[in-house]
Order: sequence, then structure tokens, then C-alpha cells
Amino acid sequence: MTVLIAGCGDLGTEVGLRLAARGERVVGWRRSADLLPAAIEGVAVDLTQHPLPPIPPDTDVVIIATAAGDRTEAAYRSAYVDATRTILAALERDGVTPRRILFVSSTAVYGDFDGALVTEESPAESTAPTARLVREAEQVLLEGSDQGTVLRLSGIYGPGRTRLIDQVQSGRAVLPVEPQWTNRIHRDDAAAAIVHLVTGVPSPAPIYLGSDELPVDLGEVLRFLAAELDLPEPPQGDSASSRGGARRVDSSLLRATGFTFTYPTYREGYRAVLAGQGVRHP
Repeated sequence: MTVLIAGCGDLGTEVGLRLAARGERVVGWRRSADLLPAAIEGVAVDLTQHPLPPIPPDTDVVIIATAAGDRTEAAYRSAYVDATRTILAALERDGVTPRRILFVSSTAVYGDFDGALVTEESPAESTAPTARLVREAEQVLLEGSDQGTVLRLSGIYGPGRTRLIDQVQSGRAVLPVEPQWTNRIHRDDAAAAIVHLVTGVPSPAPIYLGSDELPVDLGEVLRFLAAELDLPEPPQGDSASSRGGARRVDSSLLRATGFTFTYPTYREGYRAVLAGQGVRHP
């Protein structure tokens, strides 16, 4: 089949490589198409500009994996809401009806749940302007296409995504005084989940949550990393609250489709990162 990936950054490229390894034709849209590996047919596209290039007529799957250039409302509206609407318009323009259109979203749409469990049924009513724009983009897809699926990912870590490791190594890490729930997913598991939903689930639900199997207190993760690095435990003190809000993400629905995590908890995932496994795609 032909798969179009609109927004072929690190995650999109990993998805594309996995699909190409299955024998699929993968077309990747991004500004710097020359950075894409040979297995992906790169097309230089700015999703904020019109018109978009022709969409291959045999396109079976579209994956929208865009990212905002910064955290301003304007950047989020352009990268998520406007880009999704423009892609749907291009599909209609070219008379292409994919079997599946998957939008890569974020669990930030939920906001603060005071540490409670969130599922696909929980109200996605974050008051943060950027999160509301991501939610608006979800609605653009789900209301504009019967083939739409949304995958809300928690914080992605993995090769080259070493913020917490860097904090521990530099001595800047601080153990929060109060429990601070965090949720994460390894980049490779995020990519595998996307491939699974577009190839292995005949009738997917409209929304899935992509997060590993263990929501965990940030302090526990920092202590673990310090021990793995053979460094002293970070000091306890005041720290900034979680950017996305306190919640525990339940990915049971995704796992019920037959998906299994290579890195079911932060322990396996961070050990792989510390061992230098994998590369971050440019």
C-alpha cells in the first residue's frame, strides 16, 4: 500500500522506516525532505502553505504527525488545526479516499486531573491554549472524515530525547516535595503503535491513548536514573509543576487491540537510552 506521512520528523521518520521495512511505499512530506532516508520518498512541503502537492491516487493511509515550531498559539494553530484542515481539503481536491487517516495528538488535551486515571472517555477539556488547539485539530479530523483515528501520546522519550538524564547528570535535577505524576512513551513504542493502528486493526476506535503501562511519580524516575548513572540521589526541593497537568494515563484500550510495548515501563526504556540504543532522526 501507499502511505503518506505528513510531518516526517523524528517520530514520522521512524514510522516510515518501519512501514517501508514491511514493503509498503512511503511518501514523506516535510520542509527538509533531503534529510529523509532513502527508504522514504521525500517531498519538500510546507504544510502551512497552499497549495499542497498532489496526493498519490493510490494512497491507502495518511498519517498526520506535525509539530509546532514553538509554543505560541499561532504556531500551534498553524501546525495542527490549519495543517489538518489543509490536508483534508487536498484529499478532497484530488479525489483520494484513504482507508485510514491517523492524527498524532497529545494527552495534554486532558489538563489537570489531580492524579486521577484518564481514559479515552475522560473529558478532554484542558484550559491551556496550546492543548485546546490540538483538541480542535482532532475535531477537524474526526468531524471531517469517517476514516479518522486519533492517537494521543504522552511524553515521548528515547534516542536523543534525554532531558531528565541531562538534568540528573548536570546536578540540576530536583526531587519534588509532593508526588508529581508523569506519563511517558518510548519513541519506538509510539512509532510501533502508529504502525499497528494503521495496519493491524481493521476497525479502530476514534481515539486511543498511547502511554506506557506505568504512570509514575517523577521523583521515582529521577532516583532510578541517578542509580543507573551511579550518581548521588538528587536533592529534594521546590520544582516547577508538571507542564501538562497531573494525571495517570491508561492505555488499556490500545493494548486491547493486541499491541504490546517493547518498553512497558520507564525502566526498560531508559536503560535502552542509556545503552545508546537507537538514533534520533534529523
